[in-house]
Amino acid sequence: MTTSNVDEAGSKADVKNFFSPRHGNTIAKALVLLLLMSTAARPVVAAKLGDGIVEPGEDSTAELARAVQNPIANLISVPFQNNTSYNLGPRDRTQNVMNIQPVIPVDLNDEWIVITRTIFPIVSQPSFAPGQGRQNGVGDILFTGFLSPKKPAFGSLIWGVGPVVNIPTASDDRLGADLWGAGLSAVALTVQGPVVAGVLVSNTWNLEGEDFSRFLVQYFANYNLADGWYLTSSPIITADWEANDDAWLVPIGGGFGKVHRFGKLPVNLSFQAFYNAEKPKFGADWSTRFQIQLLFPK
Repeated sequence: MTTSNVDEAGSKADVKNFFSPRHGNTIAKALVLLLLMSTAARPVVAAKLGDGIVEPGEDSTAELARAVQNPIANLISVPFQNNTSYNLGPRDRTQNVMNIQPVIPVDLNDEWIVITRTIFPIVSQPSFAPGQGRQNGVGDILFTGFLSPKKPAFGSLIWGVGPVVNIPTASDDRLGADLWGAGLSAVALTVQGPVVAGVLVSNTWNLEGEDFSRFLVQYFANYNLADGWYLTSSPIITADWEANDDAWLVPIGGGFGKVHRFGKLPVNLSFQAFYNAEKPKFGADWSTRFQIQLLFPK
């Protein structure tokens, strides 16, 4: 027998032995092992950071912390935001405004979402003149709706735009503008690792013919730490265009927050303090903001 015939016979024998019953269990085990390894190597889900949806395999606390810093996250929440202003008015008194502002996202289709935010203010207004008492009640309701794409633009830019409506629901003239108003609002932000940063702007005009034009810009910068803790700065800068040279309120400051679970309910707790670097005449010198936000992730 030639050498080539011997090699051919040996190869056929090896193939026959490899597929013999003795090797059958080994082959099956190898295939199962390869299948498990390939499955484990795949990413569970390509999660979008800060969207408010906790995907399988994602750190839920870290994702919720990023989501509460995103004004247009796909996350149902109910914030109770208490704002206290100090040394307000000609008599240097304290004003308190509790904003109850439920946020409700509505899926339109696979590409677009609408996020609604309705602010119900409960106001405690101090006296501004002798003989005038403190006035407590509700202020004007402010509704904002953002139309936002589910997929970020340019890979990381999250944005939304929509109407803002001022509804005259104040229980007293001292607690609100008592005017119907409407305008536009827009927000843009990005999530880069532990950093969530962006800006929200809006302007509201009067719908009843009187002079009324109010501008708002809120920048927000957050740095997320371990265990749901984060550092934050999100002052609300406003301007009354009808006030001419006495138009601007410009606070500077910041604070910290944490997402904590009470049983199965995640809650966002945060505190910030601001100094008013620019303010109208008789405007407050400084203010604090404390928030308790109930979270209902999908």
